[in-house]
Amino acid sequence: METWKLILQAAALLFCAALHYLRFMHMYQLNSYQNMSYTKYLRDNPATYVGLLVMAPAAVMAAGLLTERWTVTLAGALLHALLNWPKKAKKPLVMTPRVWRMTAAALVITCALLLTVQLPAPYRAVAALAVLLQPLLVMLYALLLSPVEKLINRRYINDARRILDGLPRLRIIGITGSYGKTSMKYFLRELLSEQYNVYMTPGNFNTTLGVVRAIRGGLSPVHDIFLCEMGARHPGDIREICELVKPEMGVITYIGAQHLETFGSQQTITDTKLELARAVEESGTLFLNFSSPIVREQEYLGRRVSYSTYGTADFVASDITVSRSGSEFTVTAPGGASCRFSTRLLGDANVENLLGAIAVANTLGLPMERLAPAVRRIQSPPHRLELINAGDLAIIDDTYKSNPQGAKVAIDTLARFDGLRVLATPGLVELGEREEAENRALGAEAANSCDVLILVTNRRTKYIRSGALDAGFPPDSIFEVSDAAAAVAIARAFDDAQKTVLLLNDLTDNY
Repeated sequence: METWKLILQAAALLFCAALHYLRFMHMYQLNSYQNMSYTKYLRDNPATYVGLLVMAPAAVMAAGLLTERWTVTLAGALLHALLNWPKKAKKPLVMTPRVWRMTAAALVITCALLLTVQLPAPYRAVAALAVLLQPLLVMLYALLLSPVEKLINRRYINDARRILDGLPRLRIIGITGSYGKTSMKYFLRELLSEQYNVYMTPGNFNTTLGVVRAIRGGLSPVHDIFLCEMGARHPGDIREICELVKPEMGVITYIGAQHLETFGSQQTITDTKLELARAVEESGTLFLNFSSPIVREQEYLGRRVSYSTYGTADFVASDITVSRSGSEFTVTAPGGASCRFSTRLLGDANVENLLGAIAVANTLGLPMERLAPAVRRIQSPPHRLELINAGDLAIIDDTYKSNPQGAKVAIDTLARFDGLRVLATPGLVELGEREEAENRALGAEAANSCDVLILVTNRRTKYIRSGALDAGFPPDSIFEVSDAAAAVAIARAFDDAQKTVLLLNDLTDNY
């Protein structure tokens, strides 16, 4: 076959391989570059790489290669491109330096595989495999580059340690929990800024490398306090962050079921969250949410300050009222002093986190009377029980990744609103063997608290529907849509004068 025909076929195959690579590189990134989470995605979504839309074009390309009919190969490549063209993503692939390095490795290895187009049959069929194998080759690219990534990460970590060592007066407060840690971080920044210069990890920078990036990107000698959010998907994650930043204070917001797929059990989740407590308790101060049964039941050493919206604690919130305009509550401090607070934020979860932030700020010397105006000014962090007034429709945006306890709090908040109450959700994820049971329970909770249930369709919504129907929810009040925008449109179409829609959870494309 003429050289130009071989080059044309190789170029067409390279284009198809690039489409497939970018699709699965995106999934690899959404799964935090973790092989275990990524392989679970592959197991759960086999149609994405061995389905008819992928295999049929590959078969046409292979047939063209084997029969030396270059036009057939090009037809197969065109068919692959048409059937597998990327759709608009909720959270697009971010071309980070790591992704660029993996892309360079992908280009070298894929081009090497495509050299087989010039070999005799049947060896030239390997060129078609260069397209089909991209989902698995993504992990090979990561493996080959792992020594490089470790060297780069170590350099960044050492630089972050150098920066921290140069700030001996800096107070570092670690914040963790199954949910509420980001809200707590935002609330603490607002309250502590009344007296201190505060820096916090931005957005969801709550992994070791995220914290490193935050330190290198903005922490400076002008800061008095560093609020360090600490997330975890595996045992040891929080301990690793603590070894880096060495917090002198810690806040544990709530411990419950989250990331069970990677942790394996509730006890492992608990032990991992308590890694912050073990790092702080000998010489620092722990702030503990005693509204969380698991947090309350643990044993701690050293100084601890507890807070709760019920029962016995050092700081207690009482007389809580919630309305469409926000929440009000009274805080009683350890010495018996009390103060009434009002906020535009909704729900008991926000009151809990505000209470915890008040406890930390008050312990650091800010009188509660001084904190009251700051609490009134606080706005909800994005997508966490965020109230949005959209004309005749009130939207409670709680689309940040939820867990069973957080979902219950959000639904309880919706239940307190007057008028038509609408829940729109795709369900709960990363709960391992408990996923079906928890989504059925979510359906039952919805049946007791809302008037309309809108399911953003995926493989979990059948469990929510079943749970709602078993709890007596009317079938004609259940709708299914493809996305949150369609759910809002359905809610807006109802004639009720007052209507509120809770957008609970929003799954990224890997779900």
